[in-house]
Amino acid sequence: MITQAENLKFGRPNTGGVAIKITEKSGAAASIGNVETVNSTDWEETMSKFEDLQRSFAQGRIDRREFIIRSSAMGLLFAVPAGLVAEQARADAPKRGGHMRVATVQGSTTDKLDPTQLTSGFTNFTFYSTMSQLTEVAPDGNLIPLLAESYEPIDNNPAKWLFTLRKGVEFHNGKTVTADDVIASISRHTGKDSASAMKSFVEQIETMSKDGDDKVIFHLKSPSVDWPFVLSASALSILPSKDGKVTEFDKGSGAYMIEDFNPGVSIKLKRNPNHFMPNAGYADTAELLVIADATARQNALVTGSVDVIGDVEAKTAHLLAKSPGVTVSDVTSTQHYTFPMRTDLAPFDNLDVRLALKYAIDREKVLETILRGRGALGNDHPISPANRFYAGDLEQRQYDPDKAKFHLKKAGMENLKVELTASDGLYSGAVDTVVLFAEHAKKAGIEIKPKRAPDDGYWSDVWLKHPWCASYWSGRPTEDWMFTQGYSADSNWNETYWKNDRFNAVLKQARAELDDNKRREMYRELQMLVRDDGGSVIHLFANHISAHSDKVGQPAKVAGNWEFDGYKLIERWWMKG
Repeated sequence: MITQAENLKFGRPNTGGVAIKITEKSGAAASIGNVETVNSTDWEETMSKFEDLQRSFAQGRIDRREFIIRSSAMGLLFAVPAGLVAEQARADAPKRGGHMRVATVQGSTTDKLDPTQLTSGFTNFTFYSTMSQLTEVAPDGNLIPLLAESYEPIDNNPAKWLFTLRKGVEFHNGKTVTADDVIASISRHTGKDSASAMKSFVEQIETMSKDGDDKVIFHLKSPSVDWPFVLSASALSILPSKDGKVTEFDKGSGAYMIEDFNPGVSIKLKRNPNHFMPNAGYADTAELLVIADATARQNALVTGSVDVIGDVEAKTAHLLAKSPGVTVSDVTSTQHYTFPMRTDLAPFDNLDVRLALKYAIDREKVLETILRGRGALGNDHPISPANRFYAGDLEQRQYDPDKAKFHLKKAGMENLKVELTASDGLYSGAVDTVVLFAEHAKKAGIEIKPKRAPDDGYWSDVWLKHPWCASYWSGRPTEDWMFTQGYSADSNWNETYWKNDRFNAVLKQARAELDDNKRREMYRELQMLVRDDGGSVIHLFANHISAHSDKVGQPAKVAGNWEFDGYKLIERWWMKG
């Protein structure tokens, strides 16, 4: 059984000036005289554990004696008294109080508080700040219980799962969270009229039942090894219910309570005094603002109008970092940029047209020009090197105008003219990338007409509607989640309307497979099918680039599964005072 681990959100201590020597016994380094040769992976792991240890001491969770004993066990000897190290750790420890202002790029006046209608990064951020899910993806990428205190497959069968809820957790309206609320909240995502991003996942459930007020049993139609990960989705937030129906969308059980919600503009929050996680939610109040223009966001940070901004332009990040009192963070992520083609519409229903467009973009030039190297090349599938079953042996697709011409000739469309819609409200450089793509495609005889769409309403008016448009994904914690949500035939978020029988069959098999080696082969095939038959040009994986005032405290580990520390920034970060 997987039980709740202590989930303290510690900040990274300043270890500058502390002399550290690694002994041969540590396994992280081998001493040669006064010189140490350090394995970087082991060193980072050791230091990460040590920083957590420092935090435990600073927070009073362990005493001085245990601190010294456990430090020695790691092979760390200090040239300064441990008390001074702890004093520094206390200085950097999370603090209560203050008002935090965060600016994001995404948001629309069509945004709603209903999790079944998740439409933008703004609402995703809102749900994770004000609502709670059964599980949570930790900064290191591992899954931990959240509203649940434990979860386990029944009789080791991944088609049956038992989730035991924490006792005494309250919604913002004072109602205690029960199994009835879980069942009512998740049931809303099913049905023929559901537009939920999680519909294809929830419809894997055969039945949901309760065993008392604190236990929920999921019987799935087929085994799903990664099922607990699915229940960490913000769209599957748990809300208060009555008689089997959700009653209030603004009364979650998250670290923050909603004071004012202005769709696509801002949301004002105040700390939940009864939150069940004592080491989460440090600022007294917070505000999330939508500032779509990149220059305006950066100016807001430099002038002190906001404390944190996201989606910093790669081409100006180095200049922003030189601003007094500003820190720029660059986090490796699974975020990827895509140009999805609707494969149910001509000319994109022709595989050779799709392949021609995939060969017609110079990915290396886009990486250099748009991201200044802060990312990695995409290979027309959504699985990144950070994913567990990434197929690194698949040949990287390169810019090849001659191959593009070959496929156009096969398709009988040697003078292809297409329109590609984008908006800079998607991500910084989206429109510029389309312009670059159009230049690259000319060498293949393809005319791409860039079309700029308004920032507001892009996700409701353009995405899933226009024949070809720009899009992006933050990636998902598991391969099954990413493929099911973005590429399975029955997903509401299948942005290419792609249907491949082999893909859907193997996806279902991989979801149920317990043998990791077999799963790896299956996910390799799925990556290859999307790359070679799918309808999306996936040209780049982009780092999450954000910036914050030095008045803001940042934890030791920052998650890369979503922007803004997994959209948990308002909960995990703090104001220094």
